[in-house]
Amino acid sequence: MSQPKNSRLQFTDAERGDPRLKEHIRRADKVADKADAAQAKVPKKKKLVKYQQADPATGRSKTRLRFEDVDKPVPASKLTHTVKAAPLTAASAQAHRKIQEAEQENVGVESAHRLEETAEGGVRLAAHSRRAQKLKPYREAEKARMRLGKANVNALYQKHLRDNPQFASNPISRWRQKQAIRKQYAASVRSGEGVAATIENAMKAAKQAAERSRASGNFVWKHKKGFAAVIALFLAVSVFLNGLSSCTALVEGVLSGLGGSTYPSADEDMLGAEAAYAGMEAALKNELDNYAALHPGHDEYQFDLDEIGHDPYVLISLLTAYHRGAWTLEQVRPTLEMLFERQYILTETVTRQTRYDENSQPYEYTICKVKLVNSDLSHLPVYVLDEDGMHLYASYMATLGNRPDLFPITEYPNASQRENYLDYDVPPEALEDEVFAAMLKEAEKYLGFPYVWGGTNPSTSFDCSGYVSWVINHSGWNYGRLGVMGLEDVCTPVSRANAKPGDLVFFIGTYDAPYPDRPSHVGIYVGNGMMIHCGSPISYANINTPYWQNHFYGFGRLREP
Repeated sequence: MSQPKNSRLQFTDAERGDPRLKEHIRRADKVADKADAAQAKVPKKKKLVKYQQADPATGRSKTRLRFEDVDKPVPASKLTHTVKAAPLTAASAQAHRKIQEAEQENVGVESAHRLEETAEGGVRLAAHSRRAQKLKPYREAEKARMRLGKANVNALYQKHLRDNPQFASNPISRWRQKQAIRKQYAASVRSGEGVAATIENAMKAAKQAAERSRASGNFVWKHKKGFAAVIALFLAVSVFLNGLSSCTALVEGVLSGLGGSTYPSADEDMLGAEAAYAGMEAALKNELDNYAALHPGHDEYQFDLDEIGHDPYVLISLLTAYHRGAWTLEQVRPTLEMLFERQYILTETVTRQTRYDENSQPYEYTICKVKLVNSDLSHLPVYVLDEDGMHLYASYMATLGNRPDLFPITEYPNASQRENYLDYDVPPEALEDEVFAAMLKEAEKYLGFPYVWGGTNPSTSFDCSGYVSWVINHSGWNYGRLGVMGLEDVCTPVSRANAKPGDLVFFIGTYDAPYPDRPSHVGIYVGNGMMIHCGSPISYANINTPYWQNHFYGFGRLREP
């Protein structure tokens, strides 16, 4: 195995003097010296070769012979040796079995057999040692070659970044550029290209990788809030699974390249799955709109209905993580039904009363109470995915599968990239309260931030309780990260009539919470029936709308900070 001709890279004096490259080039040279030294220890043999030489006097070509040094081939491997020695080993084993049959009858024979086995073991150990010594220079040369490859790739990568600073801003793009250099360098070594060609081809490969990454990398950067938000999801999942030690591996997995965060399924299948799920929602809405006609026989119908809708990116990311990669529409139809049944819980309760007509005659009066709970599709991954699936789901949501064009907001108003929010001008008199003014100043910093399940801070975005906890902890209080019920516990109940700006407002039954009699959502009341809260996204909201009134739980007042 000869050392590749292009193992030692050549750099100009200017490059060697550049502070950004100096240390990387020095290391590559040092490793190359060690590789040359290791290669020199590989045994050589003489090989007779023919070559053509022109006679200056006659101009005719003459054939000459000369000896050249070439590396000896690697000695037979341990496996090859074992194959060659197999007949002898089998014969020896057979002999030992025959001897062992007589050992119980003759202790002297047994002792001699043990001595024979010991001697044979020593011979095998000595033979193995001789083979190991023969292989040592080849192994050392190979190790040195691998170390040199890493050093050369790093030097080429640093040279590329110095020459192309416009490609250095996106961390994911930089990773892909280095991977391209590594791949091209390995190809150059295999093909035996010269030093100049190796450097030139590596630089071309890196530029091509940078250009390919520019669009997807820019998208991730433009959506840096969403990309950062996935870290919060990692932490939430890790706490849920009691596996915080896996967070580092999760982050490294996501940063290992955009390839693992791109939806692998065909567009027609993904769009078909979204259409199928939306069709089930449309059928549910039609049933609710015509419930009395479809379910006759009752005197009165009462409805407590959550809104119907989902984020299509959540659906596709969830399906892709659940099925561990590419899928077809037919394959996921059962999964769609399972998710739909878990997201929407429709219950009907019939109450029978005895009433009396104008003639005081009793009759039975039935009241049908219909309740629809939307558990929110974005809450389901924690319940239907294992740990690895959650990692995949988080990476897909961080980049929207690298398909921001798949669900345009003009056609899919609930799609993740929609971050419009309702703004509101709080009356100036409310801001005379310094404590409330501090709360509002902090709270309004994050208007438009997306809702992220488990989110706790601005770099990850928030969920409802994470948002309120952050605001109050940066406005004079020091409660730490509390959940909705934890926030309720640190408040004193306040009646609706006495509620004031700065109080917390709680809601119940906003999703299938584990404690249905406790609040599941919280916001900060700003007066005049308005609150600021982490919905989707962080926004102002009117608590007097039918939805919020149907889920209203009560007000709570924090003690003075």
